[in-house]
Amino acid sequence: MSYEKVLQASKVIIGTKQTVKALREGIVQELIIAADAEAKVTSPAVNEAERLGVPVQYVDSMKKLGKACRIEVGAAAVAIIR
Repeated sequence: MSYEKVLQASKVIIGTKQTVKALREGIVQELIIAADAEAKVTSPAVNEAERLGVPVQYVDSMKKLGKACRIEVGAAAVAIIR
């Protein structure tokens, strides 16, 4: 599951705006999106990832994704970077 990928990743970028920026820089290996996040928040990152051919994985919970990133709040989007 993708939560484990996030936990094992050496470098991640948390947040939609930062994720979109990293995608445009070409450093994202995989994008993880919380399914319970609002589509209007996550769609810029998802659209950019699809345009660039970056794999997108979905997880069920923002809260669990935030916990996997070792932060106290939920995370809508997380990029695993090279």
